[in-house]
Amino acid sequence: MGSRLEPGEFEHLRPSRFLSFTFPNPLPDPPNPYGDPLRIAVLDSPSPSSSHPQIAALLVPLGREDDWIFSTAPGHLQLLLSLDLPLSRLVLAGNTPSSSPATLTSYSSPLPESESDPDSDALQSSLLPLLLALCPKASFVDGIPQIPFLSFDDDVVRIVPVETLVGPVVGEMLVEDVAIDRSPSPPELRRRLRFKRMPNLVQTQVRLLPQSSSSSISTLEFGSLRPEVGSLVQPYLAPMVAGLSLIATAVEERVRLGLRPKALCVGVGGGALLMSLRTQFGFDVLGVEADDVVLGVARRHFGLIEDEFLRVCVGDGIEMINNSSDFDAIMVDLDAGDATNGVSAPPLEFVQMNVILAVKSAVHEQGVVVVNVIPSDGSFYGRMVATFREVFCELYELDVGNGENLVLMATASPVGTDTIESGGSIPVKLNEVVGKGLISCIKKIF
Repeated sequence: MGSRLEPGEFEHLRPSRFLSFTFPNPLPDPPNPYGDPLRIAVLDSPSPSSSHPQIAALLVPLGREDDWIFSTAPGHLQLLLSLDLPLSRLVLAGNTPSSSPATLTSYSSPLPESESDPDSDALQSSLLPLLLALCPKASFVDGIPQIPFLSFDDDVVRIVPVETLVGPVVGEMLVEDVAIDRSPSPPELRRRLRFKRMPNLVQTQVRLLPQSSSSSISTLEFGSLRPEVGSLVQPYLAPMVAGLSLIATAVEERVRLGLRPKALCVGVGGGALLMSLRTQFGFDVLGVEADDVVLGVARRHFGLIEDEFLRVCVGDGIEMINNSSDFDAIMVDLDAGDATNGVSAPPLEFVQMNVILAVKSAVHEQGVVVVNVIPSDGSFYGRMVATFREVFCELYELDVGNGENLVLMATASPVGTDTIESGGSIPVKLNEVVGKGLISCIKKIF
């Protein structure tokens, strides 16, 4: 498998170059858990340092070699971009994925006592000569380079694929049930949606609950569970909903006049945000999603239920904004679709001045615009904030606290976070659903 390698292939860095090949396992004998041969995948950063290039390596976790995170170039790239280290080259080493990587297999994490397997440490040491051979020439300017082995550690202890599909816009996607480590409590069971084009980015996830209240979740298998309606377990969803606190007084006034507040959700995913706005806050919700297959997944697997107050449609979110008006809240949850530009969310085209002006025209004078942002660095976010400052009256920010997401909130009129102190159903429900502590973390930045 992999590419044919030319002599001196890795002596120089080439932005975004990705190559994979097989290599004999230096420790092929049992009890070494890795097989023979190993798959070696090499990726150069989109912006590598030519003067002091740094290289690092990572052993693919046993049992996850078929996962798109480790078996595809987009997954490899997102791993590299997610690191705090300014790496120029990241090398993955692990077992060879199956011949049909699209057919993802179930995974269970190893027992705690096997996590510090000394054979893995020995394998790392034995791979150092290969890694030195994979270093660019510039790495040796100051002597033999140090090549750290990084660790991949998430809280997923079990993965069971549910369905793999292909959408006309997002491409291949995976619905999977996972068990999340919550030690010392029992694992929490969730359903997730991931896209192969950006596999490290969980597009949506909801809790899974027993079909009946009399059942214990600790004794149930995935197949006997149902998605929690309006689940805000996705880390940035509760912070996005917290943005309603900025317009609580205005929304209460609409309700007092017998009007239902309206929300436009650009990007549907599994529909958890839409269901929360509809069922918990009484909004009239319109969702727009670019891919009809994603909408089908939301209905079948994530509990999205349409009615007279929750409608979804297939279309272009920016075009929908251009043709809309008078929404109390516009919620934007779009990924960039391509990690090579260093931005995960929102897409670059969304932060253009003409689009931001259209967003302001589509929101009510006393409404709020809430955007999920996943920047790779501060420069993109800084440009985005600067553009919003030219258009909106006030800007607010809420750090999700997961090291990835920020939620940017913009209002066309002066407001105040103290609106949560006012009476009415919206403030009470916000306290109940997202908590006053989260709302108090909203920071005015303009």
